Amino acid sequence: MRDEISNKSDRLGLEEYRHSTAHVLADAVKQLFPGTKLGIGPAIKNGFYYDFDQESRFSDSDFVAIEKRMREIIAKDLPFERSVVSREEARRIFEAQGESYKLELLSKVPDDEEVVLYRHGDFVDLCRGPHVESTGRLGVFKLTSVAGAYWLGDEHNPMLQRIYGAAFTDERELEEHLRLVEEAKKRDHRILGRQLDLFSIDEEAGAGLVYWHPNGAMLKHIIEDFWLKEHLKRGYELLSTPHIAKSSLWHASGHYSYYKENMYILPVGNEEYVLKPMNCPMHLQVYRSRVRSYRELPIRYAELGTVYRRERSGTLHGMFRVRGFTQDDAHIFCTPEQVEAEVGSVVDLALHMLKVFGFEQLGIDLSLMDRGKRQDYIGDPEVWDRSEAILRKVLQAKSLDFREMLGEAAFYGPKIDFQLVDIYGHKQQGATIQLDFNLPKRLDLDYIGSDGSEQHVVLIHRTILGALERFVAALIESCGGAFPLWLSPKQIAVLPITDTQHEFASKVRDDLLDAGFRVLLDDRNEKLGFKIREHTKLPYLLIIGKREQAEGSVSVRRRFEGQIGAMKLDEFISMAREEAQKRVIFTEGDRR
Repeated sequence: MRDEISNKSDRLGLEEYRHSTAHVLADAVKQLFPGTKLGIGPAIKNGFYYDFDQESRFSDSDFVAIEKRMREIIAKDLPFERSVVSREEARRIFEAQGESYKLELLSKVPDDEEVVLYRHGDFVDLCRGPHVESTGRLGVFKLTSVAGAYWLGDEHNPMLQRIYGAAFTDERELEEHLRLVEEAKKRDHRILGRQLDLFSIDEEAGAGLVYWHPNGAMLKHIIEDFWLKEHLKRGYELLSTPHIAKSSLWHASGHYSYYKENMYILPVGNEEYVLKPMNCPMHLQVYRSRVRSYRELPIRYAELGTVYRRERSGTLHGMFRVRGFTQDDAHIFCTPEQVEAEVGSVVDLALHMLKVFGFEQLGIDLSLMDRGKRQDYIGDPEVWDRSEAILRKVLQAKSLDFREMLGEAAFYGPKIDFQLVDIYGHKQQGATIQLDFNLPKRLDLDYIGSDGSEQHVVLIHRTILGALERFVAALIESCGGAFPLWLSPKQIAVLPITDTQHEFASKVRDDLLDAGFRVLLDDRNEKLGFKIREHTKLPYLLIIGKREQAEGSVSVRRRFEGQIGAMKLDEFISMAREEAQKRVIFTEGDRR
């Protein structure tokens, strides 16, 4: 318990440090760029940011000047002074400064809350605090980037400039963080996606819509093929459902009321249709197509279904956040007695599949409904208590570490969320398992029980990989674009050294294709060193020169390991086939 208290104290102290640094940033910007309007400036993981309304865009040279002024403010060791003032006084201060965003925030302060200002020197901000004692306590920071951000996250509001910074209490921690940031930039899926010719997003054709190129489409196909085989052997049945349906279907499911702002609504004649944002209602329609018996249950329907969601422009980010994506969706219809076992089997499937793709470090959340604060949910409290208890019991029975996240449940039921954690500690959404006693009751999803009576089925919504676009983005960044042999869109490159080896190299390529490998032949009139660098991320390079041609062999070069020697092609095929069939996950060398 002492360690927990100490860790919490350290975390809160670091938040104060970072939030105080954000105030110094705002002060420096106001001094250097008079007329700039202030937004908000919270502490975040590894640092801070502050939003500014400034006509000209902040540049790298501006960062140099801002950092210099921040260090001058810090050197003055100005105390952070807290004061409680009346609304009228706060309004006078911010009106005099022309701080319209602060006035808007002031108007949102509840009547029963104090209005708190923090000052250091001539700078004043509307802020709950707390802060460090004085600016002199600060100093280990670095401004890192600037990005656009809608005021209060609303796309209908003005676009502000958000300056990000990193801040730590130790210079070595800051240096290590900045090093990791630079490493992460090299793994950015948007950059690697272009370099490896995996995908593109054409803003002219539509933001947030992914175009899979041949290499990317092959990668997606390999993942989907593995997904399909793993599901079929676990008793899932495949569905393929329409992309649109009448809005009445979404009214009935409740999505129209709870999710309308994220849906694309289409007029079709005198009727209204919806471009599906999820596959649930379609799967429910299949279940309802005929009378079901308890003897059929559980029924497991699965679909790699493309869905579309109206994401705000400011939230789009490569393939991590898109408007159209493929969801590896499934719905399990079962009796109340079968629920615990079915949830447990889905957890096992998620752990297995994610491990195969190299994601062994996972964050697990049990997302619960905060029924004291939120009213936008359906169902009785007793049903929610029961659902939450089942999910908690499954996780505890498997001895899995998890956090309980109050207020994060879907409107129809609690859920288990898996986060994919990369080698830098970044998290992306992975598997989700949602338990739903409410929609079956709302939509009369019944089965005939053993006593001949109609009973409500229990519904489990689940996805293992999540959005395939987001999963592939996480996969690209996890391995830095150096995919393991079984996943690599192109597994082997055949590189003849001179024109005289072209014929033999073509035969090697054809034999590898016949053996089931994905191969490219690079017979360009380029130097060997250039070709090797061009294909450095491929698992294997087979180099063919005079000796290899004479001996009927290939010189094998393995990624990150270099030359491993000459061998007969049959010998290489046997070795590579065994590696691919084992679905070898990433080694530490592969992650460099």
